[in-house]
Amino acid sequence: MRVQTSLVAILAAVAVAALVGWGFAAPALGPTVADNRPSAIPVDTELVLAVDISYSMDPDEQELQREGYIAGITSLEFMQALKGGLHGKVAVTYFEWAGPGDQGIVVPWRLIDGPQTAHAFANEIARAPYRRAMYTSIASALRFAKPLFDASGYHGERRVIDVSGDGTNNSGPLLTPVRDEVLAAGITINGLPIMLKRPNPSTLDIENLDIYYEDCVIGGPGAFVIPIRERTQFKDAVRTKLVLEIAGQTPESRIIPAQSRTPRISCTIGEEMRRQRWGG
Repeated sequence: MRVQTSLVAILAAVAVAALVGWGFAAPALGPTVADNRPSAIPVDTELVLAVDISYSMDPDEQELQREGYIAGITSLEFMQALKGGLHGKVAVTYFEWAGPGDQGIVVPWRLIDGPQTAHAFANEIARAPYRRAMYTSIASALRFAKPLFDASGYHGERRVIDVSGDGTNNSGPLLTPVRDEVLAAGITINGLPIMLKRPNPSTLDIENLDIYYEDCVIGGPGAFVIPIRERTQFKDAVRTKLVLEIAGQTPESRIIPAQSRTPRISCTIGEEMRRQRWGG
């Protein structure tokens, strides 16, 4: 089932709704990944923003992606969701990823508790130079993100990895085993599939990237996907996603987690397409 609820309706609902998360069944939990030191600052959500910079992302798409996060994290709706939380503050970090071994933190963990700290975080994103890199390894991005919670300096009621990208996993580890490791640690994975261009076999694109994200990428309590199909939708979609993550809510059209049913699309389609194109 795809998210079809209008972005405006979601934002309006979040502004007035009680901030209660909706849970899904998840894999049997392993050791929980969290910073349990006495000095860890309690927050409502620890949020890792994992942003695709592979060569399939055009420079204008990269710019839109960044502008979306900058606008979303400084928006009035985000501030309303923030203040509605138990602690009234969240911890956020932002990193960029491409192929295996190519992940870089752009903004380390920062506490956001109001407009001033939100704008400071947004300014750090805006100042960072743009770059692009080879291949797309969502699995490596998840594997990089998972231990970031261990020594974040914060202890969140929720721990979320927010993955945005425009392609499938086509290199590095297989995706679903890594995803399941992350879910078993008590972390939720949400997705923002970017579907602005007609699929191009030369960049290993697929038609139904949103279904791939639903079935192969996301999972955990309240996991959801918000696809972006139009450039004009970008900022609204990112803002909606951030608000929902901070509020601990999901859109009205709820996603069934991939681990509870048979995927509608092969979770190794990216690797298969790469082998067909280049061999190996």
